[in-house]
Amino acid sequence: MKANLTSGLVLAFLVFTGGRFAAAPNDPTATAKALSAVKPTLTIDNSPVSESKTPAATSYADIVEPVQKAVVSVYSTKIVRERATTNPLSHESFGEQVPTREAKEQGLGSGVIVSANGFILTNNHVVEGADELNVSLPDGREFKASVIGTDPKTDIAVVKIDADNLSTLVLADSDKLRVGDIVFAVGNPLGIGQTVTMGIVSAMGRNNLQLLEGVHGYENFIQTDAAINVGNSGGALVDAKGRLVGINSAIISTTHGNIGIGLAIPVNLAASIMTSLTESGSVTRGYLGISVDPVNIEIAETLGLKKDTKAVVITIVTPDSPAEKAGLKRSDAIFSIQGKPVTSVQDLRLLVSQMPPETEIDMKIIRDGKEKTLKATLGRLTDDNVQNELIPGVEVIRLSDELRRRLDIKDRIDGLVVTNVERNSPYFDRLAPNMVVLEINRRPAADLTGARQLLQPGRNLLYIYNRGLYRYIAVIKEVR
Repeated sequence: MKANLTSGLVLAFLVFTGGRFAAAPNDPTATAKALSAVKPTLTIDNSPVSESKTPAATSYADIVEPVQKAVVSVYSTKIVRERATTNPLSHESFGEQVPTREAKEQGLGSGVIVSANGFILTNNHVVEGADELNVSLPDGREFKASVIGTDPKTDIAVVKIDADNLSTLVLADSDKLRVGDIVFAVGNPLGIGQTVTMGIVSAMGRNNLQLLEGVHGYENFIQTDAAINVGNSGGALVDAKGRLVGINSAIISTTHGNIGIGLAIPVNLAASIMTSLTESGSVTRGYLGISVDPVNIEIAETLGLKKDTKAVVITIVTPDSPAEKAGLKRSDAIFSIQGKPVTSVQDLRLLVSQMPPETEIDMKIIRDGKEKTLKATLGRLTDDNVQNELIPGVEVIRLSDELRRRLDIKDRIDGLVVTNVERNSPYFDRLAPNMVVLEINRRPAADLTGARQLLQPGRNLLYIYNRGLYRYIAVIKEVR
């Protein structure tokens, strides 16, 4: 985790890790391959939690009781090798090999049964690196569990136990949640046993928390003040009808304990990831092929938009991308996709990533002051079109003839065009979209692979072309 997110704050996942004890490893017997033909059956209720004003409740026991039956504890075991304690006067001091021993490291998280045939939603960080998984049901039964699939970019994992006729939770439509809705957090905090806490939805759409920055993840958290603590990872966040609205994932805290800022992954996002993992074993995401900036007052005035316009403006259209084929152009302002508002870079990224390739989407745009509707067929997000990172948080593409024309760059200029700089990038204040990296350490930056090889740990000198001017920019590449 980043230590400098906010002074005194700790942003932490909620998996509880116990002690270690010496042991020999057991060969894992559960395998996802044997279960690949089995699919989950989900129950979904899309109605909002409150249709009208309702009288105050004196007890939520009838709502909570069935929920408890579908929330489980997930125990992970990792085999680690550690140095054995030795006498400092032993043979070690004469250069002989230091003895090691195998040990088991145990962790505890929670999970939610969402299909009666044993499919469970939990967090990726609950199961990541585990050599063995066990699931404990509220009725005392225990099962070996298999990992069906994981998605580190959203911190979602799907595991499966060999059981039928299990209690499940109905999935709500998390897009219909509102700030102020009552919610309950259910899980096994600190290993003390299943616990239910109550609160409200404190905020929606929390992003830029850097919780998943190491994997360029997709953050879109529900914030709640329902008390959740270490061990609640993967547990249920449910609404006042007992429907699943989120998977508890992390906390922001000054003490590593609950201070009323908990984060949960919306169930709509979790369900879409689960569908992809159970159908194909991996996550497929849509790809549009544009770089955008949020529309602020200055940009709105320049483009002839209303000052209060909530949208994003296209800065670069990737050649031969779905966006280019759909007719999108630089300076187009996108304000909705599939009827959902697009007010930030994160909105666009999340919306597109949650739709499968080959999906035809409607985009509402403003071009030259006039509203238009364009259709695009999404491509597939792959390593080729997502891993364009030159240095942390800075994405580039090869300068093409089309980009030269759009950016009004002379033919003699050659290099890599910066398409995006993440706000949490250490280079955010030095590099910007549409800059062209001509050289790195006084050698031509002809392509991304070659450019990466020119970078060295420590100080690097970038020769940049930007809006008719040339200059050198020094950047520090951290040793990882």
